[in-house]
Amino acid sequence: MKIQLNFSSLLESSGLPQRLANELSELFNRHLSKAHSKTRVTSNAISIKTQKYRVQKLIAGFRELRKGGFAIQSPWNLGEKHIGYLVNLWVNEKQQSPGTVENKLTYWRTLASWMKKHQLVGTVDDYIKRPEGYRRYYVAREDKSWDAAKVNVDEVIAKLCERDRWVAIQVELQATFGLRAQESMLLRPLQCLRVTGHLHVIDGTKGGRPRVVPIDAEWQYEVLIRAARLSNPRTGSMIPDPWSLKQWYRHFYHVLQKHGITRSAAGVTVHGLRHAYLQNMYEKITGVPAPIKRPDHRPDPQLHQLAMQRLVEAAGHSLAAKATAYISTFATMDRLARPVVSSEQAFAAVLETGGNKSDAAKGLGISRQALYRLLAKCEGVLVTPRRDEKDADRGGCERL
Repeated sequence: MKIQLNFSSLLESSGLPQRLANELSELFNRHLSKAHSKTRVTSNAISIKTQKYRVQKLIAGFRELRKGGFAIQSPWNLGEKHIGYLVNLWVNEKQQSPGTVENKLTYWRTLASWMKKHQLVGTVDDYIKRPEGYRRYYVAREDKSWDAAKVNVDEVIAKLCERDRWVAIQVELQATFGLRAQESMLLRPLQCLRVTGHLHVIDGTKGGRPRVVPIDAEWQYEVLIRAARLSNPRTGSMIPDPWSLKQWYRHFYHVLQKHGITRSAAGVTVHGLRHAYLQNMYEKITGVPAPIKRPDHRPDPQLHQLAMQRLVEAAGHSLAAKATAYISTFATMDRLARPVVSSEQAFAAVLETGGNKSDAAKGLGISRQALYRLLAKCEGVLVTPRRDEKDADRGGCERL
């Protein structure tokens, strides 16, 4: 059964021209609940929340276009110039984060696909030159676990328990089984426990994708028993009466904020518990800390592949590569450990070595190819690699 958002009130209050609103309404009626992702493994309709985000962001975008001087009357009038204007507005004028802009482009890409304009919406790079460092990274570059920020999970849970036992047990469930916040709220401990020694996570999952999480230790069963005692006798979930999911969601994060569990206050969020869970799982399987922990050696390749597969299954993602968002990769961490060298430093190093680029690159701790790229950026400098019979590595930089 298809569950679709009632978007009429959003369109009626949008202030868009009648024709534009009507044609958007037709497109929403036909396609709004359909998934756009090519990696989605369930045939279920997307959540009401995602549908609402789609409608809100698309309406906001059309309003931004009209405010910017585009008298657009129909979604079918959309062209590259409109998307380019929006990207420039979001990135350069409103200075929105890379993740926010990428998400918005996904909504516009979805709308374009409904109209069979599959090539209409490109990437940020297709429209503007990215500001320095403006990029959304899908591989972890910093450790977001609580232990990395020196936040003691047990102490936080104990303090939360004094304020709200339900919030405390949900945080503990997230730490114990790597659950997302909403999954811990909607978990039904008694119904989700399997005799095979797994926890079947069904409700609140991303993309409606159920998964099983292994239970490896006795203490994990003890957490489930305590959770079951606090579960709602009417619904079986961890949300007590008379709260709705929406109300409880706000209450949950309000309590955490009061206890300083925010990125600005403590340098962590509850999602960091999920990072820690998956990092620990990787270490248990491979015997080597996760790449994000910067271990001094790498694990056996076969164990690494096994760990990546187990991680993605426990995390509830559809692609093995998604695990790198939690544990990073060895290549990424090696790259981040290299020194950051400016073009000026590269040029100075070449001068100091008398034009020997191999020695300059070694002294800077970078490859010779990286050195050439840096030298090419030197304003007013022409890089002219030279070879002579005595030293094939010797070259020089000449001023224009």
